[in-house]
Amino acid sequence: MSTRNSRARLSHMDETGRARMVDVSEKPVTAREAVAEGRVSMSREALRLVKAGDLKKGEPTQVARLAGILGAKQTATLIPLCHPLPLSAIDVSLEPVRDGFRIRARVTTSAQTGVEMEALTAVSVAALTLYDMVKAVDKAMVIGDIHLVSKRGGRSGEYQVPTAPARTRKRSTSTRRNT
Repeated sequence: MSTRNSRARLSHMDETGRARMVDVSEKPVTAREAVAEGRVSMSREALRLVKAGDLKKGEPTQVARLAGILGAKQTATLIPLCHPLPLSAIDVSLEPVRDGFRIRARVTTSAQTGVEMEALTAVSVAALTLYDMVKAVDKAMVIGDIHLVSKRGGRSGEYQVPTAPARTRKRSTSTRRNT
Protein backbone atom coordinates (compact mmCIF):
# COMPACT_ATOMS: atom_id res chain seq x y z
CA MET A 1 0.00 0.00 0.00
CA SER A 2 1.35 3.43 -0.89
CA THR A 3 2.09 6.06 1.74
CA ARG A 4 -0.73 8.21 0.41
CA ASN A 5 -3.27 5.37 0.72
CA SER A 6 -2.09 4.31 4.16
CA ARG A 7 -2.94 7.77 5.51
CA ALA A 8 -6.27 8.00 3.70
CA ARG A 9 -9.34 7.62 5.84
CA LEU A 10 -12.92 6.93 4.87
CA SER A 11 -14.86 10.08 5.69
CA HIS A 12 -18.03 8.24 6.66
CA MET A 13 -16.31 6.23 9.43
CA ASP A 14 -15.52 7.52 12.92
CA GLU A 15 -12.38 6.65 14.90
CA THR A 16 -13.95 3.38 16.10
CA GLY A 17 -15.03 2.27 12.61
CA ARG A 18 -18.72 3.13 13.02
CA ALA A 19 -20.62 4.69 10.14
CA ARG A 20 -21.36 8.39 10.55
CA MET A 21 -22.71 11.30 8.58
CA VAL A 22 -19.91 13.76 7.81
CA ASP A 23 -20.22 17.11 9.61
CA VAL A 24 -20.09 19.78 6.89
CA SER A 25 -21.13 22.70 9.10
CA GLU A 26 -17.68 24.35 8.92
CA LYS A 27 -17.37 24.03 5.14
CA PRO A 28 -18.21 27.06 2.98
CA VAL A 29 -21.10 27.02 0.54
CA THR A 30 -19.65 26.80 -2.98
CA ALA A 31 -20.94 26.11 -6.47
CA ARG A 32 -20.62 22.41 -7.25
CA GLU A 33 -21.29 20.22 -10.25
CA ALA A 34 -21.03 16.51 -10.99
CA VAL A 35 -21.47 14.54 -14.20
CA ALA A 36 -22.04 10.77 -14.27
CA GLU A 37 -22.60 8.25 -17.05
CA GLY A 38 -23.79 4.70 -17.51
CA ARG A 39 -25.06 2.35 -20.21
CA VAL A 40 -27.92 0.01 -20.92
CA SER A 41 -27.12 -2.63 -23.54
CA MET A 42 -30.02 -4.32 -25.32
CA SER A 43 -30.85 -6.39 -28.35
CA ARG A 44 -31.13 -4.78 -31.78
CA GLU A 45 -34.85 -5.54 -31.83
CA ALA A 46 -35.44 -3.84 -28.48
CA LEU A 47 -33.41 -0.82 -29.60
CA ARG A 48 -35.39 -0.67 -32.84
CA LEU A 49 -38.70 -0.75 -30.95
CA VAL A 50 -37.59 1.97 -28.54
CA LYS A 51 -36.41 4.22 -31.38
CA ALA A 52 -39.64 3.62 -33.32
CA GLY A 53 -41.82 4.31 -30.26
CA ASP A 54 -43.51 0.91 -30.62
CA LEU A 55 -43.62 -0.20 -26.97
CA LYS A 56 -46.94 -0.77 -25.19
CA LYS A 57 -45.79 1.10 -22.06
CA GLY A 58 -45.10 4.30 -23.98
CA GLU A 59 -41.97 6.32 -24.73
CA PRO A 60 -39.33 4.80 -22.44
CA THR A 61 -36.53 7.34 -22.84
CA GLN A 62 -38.67 10.26 -21.61
CA VAL A 63 -39.98 8.25 -18.67
CA ALA A 64 -36.40 7.19 -17.82
CA ARG A 65 -35.17 10.79 -18.10
CA LEU A 66 -37.84 12.01 -15.69
CA ALA A 67 -37.17 9.09 -13.33
CA GLY A 68 -33.48 10.03 -13.30
CA ILE A 69 -34.35 13.60 -12.32
CA LEU A 70 -36.59 12.33 -9.53
CA GLY A 71 -33.87 9.88 -8.44
CA ALA A 72 -31.34 12.71 -8.05
CA LYS A 73 -33.84 14.61 -5.90
CA GLN A 74 -34.35 11.54 -3.67
CA THR A 75 -30.68 10.62 -3.15
CA ALA A 76 -30.57 11.50 0.55
CA THR A 77 -33.60 9.25 1.10
CA LEU A 78 -32.00 6.33 -0.75
CA ILE A 79 -28.36 6.59 0.41
CA PRO A 80 -28.31 6.71 4.23
CA LEU A 81 -25.32 9.01 4.84
CA CYS A 82 -25.93 11.53 2.04
CA HIS A 83 -26.88 15.07 2.99
CA PRO A 84 -30.14 16.44 1.60
CA LEU A 85 -29.08 19.15 -0.86
CA PRO A 86 -30.82 22.06 -2.56
CA LEU A 87 -30.29 21.05 -6.17
CA SER A 88 -30.06 23.93 -8.65
CA ALA A 89 -30.27 21.94 -11.88
CA ILE A 90 -30.54 18.34 -13.02
CA ASP A 91 -30.11 17.31 -16.63
CA VAL A 92 -30.50 13.67 -17.66
CA SER A 93 -30.05 12.54 -21.25
CA LEU A 94 -30.33 9.19 -22.99
CA GLU A 95 -28.37 8.85 -26.22
CA PRO A 96 -28.88 5.85 -28.50
CA VAL A 97 -25.65 4.00 -29.24
CA ARG A 98 -24.92 0.90 -31.30
CA ASP A 99 -25.97 -1.58 -28.61
CA GLY A 100 -28.41 0.43 -26.47
CA PHE A 101 -28.28 3.76 -24.67
CA ARG A 102 -25.69 5.92 -22.96
CA ILE A 103 -27.19 7.76 -20.00
CA ARG A 104 -25.60 10.98 -18.75
CA ALA A 105 -26.60 13.14 -15.77
CA ARG A 106 -25.33 16.59 -14.81
CA VAL A 107 -26.31 17.94 -11.37
CA THR A 108 -25.48 21.34 -9.86
CA THR A 109 -25.92 22.98 -6.48
CA SER A 110 -24.53 25.66 -4.21
CA ALA A 111 -23.93 23.80 -0.97
CA GLN A 112 -21.39 22.63 1.61
CA THR A 113 -20.94 19.21 -0.01
CA GLY A 114 -20.84 17.80 -3.52
CA VAL A 115 -23.43 16.26 -5.81
CA GLU A 116 -21.55 13.19 -7.08
CA MET A 117 -24.03 10.82 -5.45
CA GLU A 118 -26.98 12.70 -6.95
CA ALA A 119 -25.52 12.41 -10.46
CA LEU A 120 -24.75 8.70 -9.97
CA THR A 121 -28.23 8.08 -8.56
CA ALA A 122 -29.84 9.88 -11.50
CA VAL A 123 -28.01 7.62 -13.97
CA SER A 124 -28.84 4.48 -11.97
CA VAL A 125 -32.55 5.25 -11.64
CA ALA A 126 -32.82 6.23 -15.32
CA ALA A 127 -31.14 2.94 -16.31
CA LEU A 128 -33.44 0.89 -14.08
CA THR A 129 -36.48 2.69 -15.47
CA LEU A 130 -35.38 2.07 -19.05
CA TYR A 131 -34.96 -1.61 -18.16
CA ASP A 132 -38.47 -1.67 -16.65
CA MET A 133 -39.99 -0.06 -19.72
CA VAL A 134 -38.27 -2.42 -22.20
CA LYS A 135 -38.10 -5.72 -20.27
CA ALA A 136 -41.19 -7.11 -22.03
CA VAL A 137 -39.14 -7.38 -25.24
CA ASP A 138 -35.63 -7.96 -23.80
CA LYS A 139 -35.09 -9.37 -20.32
CA ALA A 140 -31.38 -9.89 -21.05
CA MET A 141 -30.52 -6.18 -21.09
CA VAL A 142 -27.35 -5.24 -19.20
CA ILE A 143 -27.01 -2.14 -17.04
CA GLY A 144 -23.41 -1.14 -16.43
CA ASP A 145 -20.40 1.12 -16.42
CA ILE A 146 -22.02 3.64 -14.11
CA HIS A 147 -19.27 6.04 -13.11
CA LEU A 148 -18.39 9.60 -12.21
CA VAL A 149 -17.18 11.50 -15.27
CA SER A 150 -16.28 14.79 -13.58
CA LYS A 151 -16.86 16.99 -10.56
CA ARG A 152 -15.97 20.52 -9.67
CA GLY A 153 -16.19 22.69 -6.60
CA GLY A 154 -15.45 22.14 -2.96
CA ARG A 155 -12.25 21.50 -1.06
CA SER A 156 -11.06 18.62 -3.27
CA GLY A 157 -11.34 20.76 -6.40
CA GLU A 158 -11.83 19.32 -9.85
CA TYR A 159 -11.87 15.70 -10.98
CA GLN A 160 -12.03 14.37 -14.52
CA VAL A 161 -12.18 10.65 -15.29
CA PRO A 162 -8.95 9.52 -16.94
CA THR A 163 -9.39 8.82 -20.65
CA ALA A 164 -8.25 5.65 -22.38
CA PRO A 165 -5.64 4.18 -22.31
CA ALA A 166 -4.98 5.58 -18.82
CA ARG A 167 -8.41 4.44 -17.69
CA THR A 168 -8.15 0.74 -16.96
CA ARG A 169 -11.78 -0.01 -16.13
CA LYS A 170 -13.17 -2.26 -18.83
CA ARG A 171 -16.36 -1.06 -20.49
CA SER A 172 -19.26 -3.44 -20.02
CA THR A 173 -20.07 -5.42 -23.12
CA SER A 174 -22.71 -7.97 -23.77
CA THR A 175 -21.63 -11.35 -25.08
CA ARG A 176 -25.16 -12.38 -25.94
CA ARG A 177 -26.30 -12.38 -29.52
CA ASN A 178 -28.25 -9.30 -30.67
CA THR A 179 -31.47 -10.33 -32.30
